[in-house]
Order: sequence, then C-alpha cells, then structure tokens
Amino acid sequence: MDNSPSYVLVTGATGFIGAHIVDCLLGRGIRVRGTTRSAAKGASMIAARPQHAGRLDFVQISDFSSPDIDLSGAFAGIDINGVVHVASPFTYDTLDNEKELILPAINGVRAMLAAAAASKTVKRVVLTSSFAAVLDANRKAPLYFTYTGVDWNPLTYEEAADLNTSAVIAYRGSKKFAELAAWDFLRNNPEVGFDLVTLCPPMTFGPVVHPVPSANSLNDSNAMLWRIAEGKEPLPVARVPFWIDVRDLAQAHVEALVRPEAGGKRYIPASPERFSYGLAAEIIRDGFEFARGREVDLTGQVIDQSHGVDGETAARELGLRYRTFRETVVDMVGRVAAMSRG
Repeated sequence: MDNSPSYVLVTGATGFIGAHIVDCLLGRGIRVRGTTRSAAKGASMIAARPQHAGRLDFVQISDFSSPDIDLSGAFAGIDINGVVHVASPFTYDTLDNEKELILPAINGVRAMLAAAAASKTVKRVVLTSSFAAVLDANRKAPLYFTYTGVDWNPLTYEEAADLNTSAVIAYRGSKKFAELAAWDFLRNNPEVGFDLVTLCPPMTFGPVVHPVPSANSLNDSNAMLWRIAEGKEPLPVARVPFWIDVRDLAQAHVEALVRPEAGGKRYIPASPERFSYGLAAEIIRDGFEFARGREVDLTGQVIDQSHGVDGETAARELGLRYRTFRETVVDMVGRVAAMSRG
C-alpha cells in the first residue's frame, strides 16, 4: 500500500544522505522543499536537476541548534504532507559535548516536530537516527547477539555530556537523546496529526550527488574509502562491521514515508554483508588501475563476527534489496575519481 505525499520537506537536503533522499522523492514525482544552511548549495542542487525544474525548492535555515528556533518558515506558503528530518550536528572536534553535540541535536528535532505539528498538514515524519543510538559498545553477552529495533545504547545523558567523555561517545549520546526526544514529543502530544518512523543506519557509503567542490570535502565515511584509494596509510579499523549503501538508505526513508504500515516503527536498515576497510582496499585495488601496485597493511582487518544486526526487518517491511559492498565501493570511488579528474 502506498500513501505518497505530494510535497515533502527534507532537512539537511544538500548533505550526503539528504541529497539522495531528495532524488528518490523527485524520482517518484513528489515535490520537495529542502532546508540548507547554504543558499548557494541549494541553488547548485536545483541547477544540477533541470529535469525536475519547478518541483524542487529550498529554504535557508542557518541554525538548527538554538533552543528557541522557530522552523515554521520552512512550511510557509505550502501544504507539506511529510517531513524527512536528516539534519543533525556531526563533529568530533568539540570542547563541550552537551552544547556542541547533544543539545543542538535535541533542539533541532523538537523544533522540527513543533513546526510540523503547527502546520496541520503533515501526516508523517521520518527521522534519520543512527545505529549509534542502538549500539552498546561494551556489550559482552550473550556469546552471539543480534541488534534489533528494540535495542538502545545504554549511555546516560550525564555520561554523554561529561567534558571528559570523548566526542565519539558523546555523538552516540546525541543520536540517542535526539531520537528519544522525538518519541517523547509524540507521546506527550497525542493530538498532533502525524506519526513517526525512525531509521537507525550504520556506516553509510556510496556515490555523492550533493554539492561537493573536491574530494577533500567528502563526508567522513566516504573520505575513509577515498583515503584508501589514494594509498594513504594506515587503514582505519571499522568500529562495527555493519553498513548500508546511501541509495538503499534513501529508498528506506522514502518507503518509510509512504507506507502506512510503517508508522510508529523503528528500523535498522543495514546490509546483511559485513565490511572491513581491508575488504574495501582489495575491491579498490581490483577495480581501479590507479590503485594497483600498492602494498596494503591488513593488520587488524579481521571482520567482527561476534554479533549481528537485524537489517532483514527493514528489507522485508520497506521493500529493500541491499546492494553489495563491491558495487557500493566501486560506484563511490569511480564517481570521486571522475570528479577529481575534473
């Protein structure tokens, strides 16, 4: 069953994931309004998609993080039927975890949901959460376990906000508490006219379709693959072996938006195939002439088999067919190599 909206608001629409969601929506004939911090990037997105002229527009939102931010302007003048909230702070260069990561993520979610409620036209909100909101980095038992949509990172707010906590761990907290804020909003405001779906993807790789001036401006996950392609050592070690292609993740967002039966659910869209950066190095070496002849140190590149993740539920209920890691790596590296050649 398909309940496609006619006009969707996508936050973070000029980012790596957001731009793919925009394209997926446009490909279904759905009009899109994107939010962006950069008017120039919005204009670039529109110019790159002349076939969708008149069906894509942007509003500039300079700051999602303020506790008193009003996002009603993003809904002004049109009837938005659905929202995909992708925008969220992401940085590992912080001095104050709470002020720079946690509160901005929470404030952005609350402001978006409040504006959606005030619009009176939104029927569903899809929130991009993260596997970071699911992962228990210290879990040791049982001997083999599978993460599902009912699992939550056990990190407390106090632990995440502590100035002595690393930004990596604080980021996991920011995703957890922002998602919890969304579920709390729905629970505390049962009169709103929309429901919620949250997606908790792991590492996300794939070709870029958003405005990127050079390979030096790649998002963090793709930057790791490109670093391997350039032969830079040492290889990073994957924190978890789970991943998804950005195109599959974009489809998951759109399916979560249009399928009535997905309402109120939490999914982990993730490929059944595990990855390591050593595997990525082998794929890149085999697929690209410029990357051959380099000796790669594969120390530490054993793929973790101690636990699993339930990506099957998302595949079954959202109609996904996950791409292979080889296809994802080849498409991403090929796109960036072409971009680098000009």
